[in-house]
Amino acid sequence: MSSSGDLISSSPRKFFGLNTWGILSLIIVGSAAIVSIFAYALAPDATANANQMHLSIHSQKPGFSVQMLLLPLQDVEQPPFLSRFLFGENPKYKEIPITKFEQNGKELTYYPYQVDGSSTLPIKVDLKKYPGLVVKNLVIDKHFILGTDTYGRDLLSRIIIGTRLSFSIGLVAVLISLLIGIFMGSLAGYFGGKTDALISWIINVTWSIPTLLLVIAITLALGKGYWQVFIAVGLTMWVEVARVVRGQIMSVKTLPYITAAKALGFTDFRIIVKHILPNIMAPVIVIASANFASAILIESGLSFLGIGAQPPNASWGSMIKDHYNYIALGKPYLAIVPGLCIMILVMAFMVLGSALRDRLDVRS
Repeated sequence: MSSSGDLISSSPRKFFGLNTWGILSLIIVGSAAIVSIFAYALAPDATANANQMHLSIHSQKPGFSVQMLLLPLQDVEQPPFLSRFLFGENPKYKEIPITKFEQNGKELTYYPYQVDGSSTLPIKVDLKKYPGLVVKNLVIDKHFILGTDTYGRDLLSRIIIGTRLSFSIGLVAVLISLLIGIFMGSLAGYFGGKTDALISWIINVTWSIPTLLLVIAITLALGKGYWQVFIAVGLTMWVEVARVVRGQIMSVKTLPYITAAKALGFTDFRIIVKHILPNIMAPVIVIASANFASAILIESGLSFLGIGAQPPNASWGSMIKDHYNYIALGKPYLAIVPGLCIMILVMAFMVLGSALRDRLDVRS
């Protein structure tokens, strides 16, 4: 049997054997993790939640570009670097989509953009309000790679920020489920008796309640919001972890090395943490990867129902909710793009879980 050090130091291809899909899923999951960490550095719109709205250019197709007039906002204080890195920056400019502009001395005249191409009345800007302003640097060609959403926001930026939301909810939910599940399963499996009966009863009651219904109940009890979803999803996913840990410990605790540890006078806590849990983590890791995918689906479903992450937070589920009507209006990509992101990331975690199961199975 290879040691954990050999397992970690091995290459991804060696770790997954010849499972090409496992390697591909690992690349997708790793890429999503990198995008989640550097979301605001990668997003074209680095403002908080990529929430720069331009209603005059709403629902534009991928590849759309327009002239954008950038008028500096006065007295804008930017948060510290770490805050900008995690939560985005404050808008520096008032962005105005235009069709053309003219400069006459200290006066700028621009024509606002209209979707239907109709003519608009010119609007004048007194450049004296912006000392040191160079007009040619404030009129740019702005490109929207994935187009704009129904509020004229950059869809690519919203997708990137939504990656962080989905990935972080999956991560926190899995951590919560592992903490609770391993703790409860360890108590039930190791001590048995009345402790096992009580915890098994709690597990069975929780297991009998539909997951989405339980998440909705917890969310409504805690309130709508970002962190409430984290907790709600995590509190509903510990049951399967607890069942597996309980069964694994019950089969391991009678082995000779556990008996020897008890004879040496080791505490129950040390036996569980140092001698039992390290030897039963393989199935727990597989369940964790599956729970990661489930958490992303649950969060997307909650956001679609309007009780998940609240606007203006960028959530793939809420993007589908806002744009599913556009499928019948000739702009299906507005709902399909976030839907594909959910599908690809969930599938990557499921395939990764299958690859881990095959690799960690001692019988294979």
